[in-house]
Amino acid sequence: MQSLFQILMLLLDVVWFFIIAHVIMSWLINFQVLNLHQQLVAQIWYGLNRILEPLYGPVRRMLPPMSGIDLAPLVVLLGVFALRIILINNAALFY
Repeated sequence: MQSLFQILMLLLDVVWFFIIAHVIMSWLINFQVLNLHQQLVAQIWYGLNRILEPLYGPVRRMLPPMSGIDLAPLVVLLGVFALRIILINNAALFY
């Protein structure tokens, strides 16, 4: 059961990394440091969007419109942290 705990923690770490990469990339694209006309940048950007949209979509439907500010990544990131805390506090159940 310890391996199940470690796999869940690894998955949460990967999701955390993808969200942080997506947020940083969106800032760099908006400040025109990165250009979506570059093929590699566009592939990474659209890949991250396809991976994270199933997480962001339900959150965006629940949040009120914020006039251009997308808080879905923040809410999902807080959810990932909450799941990590719950798993760590209940780690004894996995041993």
